[in-house]
Amino acid sequence: MIVAYTHVLILAAILFFIGMLCTIARRNLIMILLGLEIMLNAAAVAFVGASLRWQQVEGQVMAIFILAVAAVEVSVGLALIVCIYRQTATVDPACIESKECQLL
Repeated sequence: MIVAYTHVLILAAILFFIGMLCTIARRNLIMILLGLEIMLNAAAVAFVGASLRWQQVEGQVMAIFILAVAAVEVSVGLALIVCIYRQTATVDPACIESKECQLL
């Protein structure tokens, strides 16, 4: 293995932390969705690193499943965001949650 397993785990942890910050700190539904995607990709990187470390294929199979789930999550999430935007003309979760937004 060219890259050390600890470096792969550090990369996955950094990616997960960036995704978590993006999910928590942003005030936009699309950016929250992007943060969730980054966290899922961090988990996939950790699984691939573990599968290469222990020479098992299950980690790579799990990474493929994670990517499939991420693709479905994006399509459903974007459809919901478009539906919410058409009804409220905003993608601010605080406005949607507080009922300050008027339905169009």
